[in-house]
Formats: sequence, C-alpha cells, structure tokens
Amino acid sequence: MLKILDTTLREGEQTPGVYFDLHIKSAIADLLDEIGVDIIEVGHPAVTEEIRLAVSSIAKRGLNARVGAHSRTTLNDVELALDCGVGFLGIFYCVSNDRLNGVFKKELSHAIGQIQEMITLIKSKNSDIIVRYTPEDTVRSKYENVFSAASAAVEAGADVISIADTTGFMIPGTSHNMYDHVKRLKADLAEKNLFPMIAVHCHNDRGLALANALDAYRGGAEIIDASVIGLGERAGIVDLAQLLVTLSSGFGFENRWDLKKLVELYDLVSKHSGVTISKNFPIIGENAFTHCAGVHTHAAAINPMHYESLDPALVGRERTFALDHMSGIASVKYALELIGIFNPDKETIQEVLFEVKKVGQKGRLVDLTELPHIVKSIKHIKSTAVK
Repeated sequence: MLKILDTTLREGEQTPGVYFDLHIKSAIADLLDEIGVDIIEVGHPAVTEEIRLAVSSIAKRGLNARVGAHSRTTLNDVELALDCGVGFLGIFYCVSNDRLNGVFKKELSHAIGQIQEMITLIKSKNSDIIVRYTPEDTVRSKYENVFSAASAAVEAGADVISIADTTGFMIPGTSHNMYDHVKRLKADLAEKNLFPMIAVHCHNDRGLALANALDAYRGGAEIIDASVIGLGERAGIVDLAQLLVTLSSGFGFENRWDLKKLVELYDLVSKHSGVTISKNFPIIGENAFTHCAGVHTHAAAINPMHYESLDPALVGRERTFALDHMSGIASVKYALELIGIFNPDKETIQEVLFEVKKVGQKGRLVDLTELPHIVKSIKHIKSTAVK
C-alpha cells in the first residue's frame, strides 16, 4: 500500500530562513496526523539541540503516524536519533564515485561496510523500527554502486530503499526517468530475493517533482516524500496538497486522506515559515477556484465542470467569481443574482459592467461586498439626474 512521508519539519527547514518553534512543529505534526500522513519526518537530531528536543517530543505525542528522524551513517548521529524514541529512521550515504573519491576518500566496499554496520546496530537496539537507506543523489550515481549498496543495506535489515533525485535531474519520457529507475531497481533486488519498500524523494529544480513522483508510483514505488508548499532545498520537493489531491482524484485513493484540513495546515505553515502561498498556487492558492473571464464565469455558473477538473469542496473550499476588466454581461448578471438582485434590466447590467471594468483596469477586483455599493451609486446618480 502506498505511504506518504511528510518532511516539512526536516527538509522544509532546509529552506533558507525557515525555522519552526517547537509548539508550531507540534501543531504541524498534529495536523499532518489528522490528515492521515503515514510517516512524519521531524528532523536530524544531530544538527541542533532544539531539533533533537523536537524529534523526541513529537515522538512521544502518541500520533497514529510513525515519527521519523534523519541521520548520517555515523554512530553519533544514529545513537542520538535512537535515543529520541522514533519509529522510523532514515540514514543516507552517497555512493557516487565522485563523492567516494573526492569527499569521503573511501572505497565502495568500506562505505557499504559502514552502512551495514549502522543498520545492524539500529535493528539490534529496536527491531520494530523502520529503517530507510538512501544513496544520496541516487539517480546520478553509478547504478552498480547504488545496487550494491542497496542490496547490502537490505541484507543488513533495511526496510526501505529511497531513490533520491537530489538535484531534480529526472525527466519523464526521457532516458533518465523515475518509472524505469524504480522498475529496474525493484526487479534487480527481487532477483536476489530482496523485497524492500521503495521510496522516492523528488526535488523540484525543473518543476517536475510531482510528475516524477507519480512516474515512480506507476513504476512500483511504495513511499513518496512530500512537504507543505513543497518546502525544501533550492526549489523544494513535491508539494503535499498537490500530491494528495492528484492521488485522490486520479489514482483511486478517494477518502484515504482528510483533505479538508489542508487549508488550515497550509495557513499555519505559511504563517510560521514566512513563505507566502502565491495566488495561483494549485489547490491552495487564493485564485485556484476563482473564475474571472466572462466566458469562463458564464459557463462555470451553469456547470462548474466546464472550467474545473476538481471540485473545491474536496479540500473544503468554495468556487468564487472575480469581477474585473475581463468580465462580461453574464458574469455581472450572475454576480448581481448572488447579492439578491434578480432579473436586472439590460441598462443596469451595462452600467454595472462599465464601472466594474473601470475598477478592473486599475488592477483591482470587485468582490461581492463592493458590488452593492456600485449598484447603489448608479441608482443615486440616476435619481439625481432625473431631478
């Protein structure tokens, strides 16, 4: 069964300038749990004492989700993470030739030995913990290195192998794509009678993180990493809301998650991260379910599906109709009906439309609270002109 790992509290804090206080981290974790996320990755305990305390505190909250920690493949990092009482621990070690030779100054065999040693230690201290091994920059590393390290990790007790597209390198439909990479790794591991869960961690450098994650799922991935607003290094990773809504509406996962809590979650994370949600952001953005152009509003007022592929009620939102310089007679008439003015004469509609367009040309919208004032002003001008 597909699992969702949210890493807003770990990868998300790698966004420049983003830090969440403990009480906010706890609130975010609670909302993620209520939504139905399977794994909540809280942080890397060795980075700061505050992060260690947060991981330990949230691990003790009694959430339905597994609480996870992130760790280098070193004894100190691993022991700090284990002491936090987490139910999920991800270790990482890049096995590309460039990193092995240029950074670690180690042979592949030595790296694999260290990976196995740490996994064996983790499992000896907590046999129930889920252990993930990530060959960092998986997709650009020599495949034979990745396969050797992954095989050894599973043999040592790793439950999950994560394919990390650390730089957003993968492109669906090309020779380097997630679908083929997942299929190949699963098949090769199966030939050795090894069947770990396959996770994917997709960065968004080319704007393809979600597409790559879905490509990976089609290829057999069982865990997808995501974060709120797609927070993370550089351009971030897969956006949680877009992932859950797409899986719910397109891949047969209806009613798996409580999507109506997404708006509350995004408001909380946006406020305390300082990262503004753009108006045209899918699903959550202010304009995501707002119709503007005259043709659009006319058709959507009759049948919203003419210009929508998602029902806003899915995430607890409502569709809206904006009035500006792009509006037409039909949209004005519909807006007037929404404020209780039915069957207005053509002259009134034209006069309201004229005023709406004037406002719109200044770069401003007319909402339903302003529209009555426009109508009242027009009536007043008419009445005084008659006198």
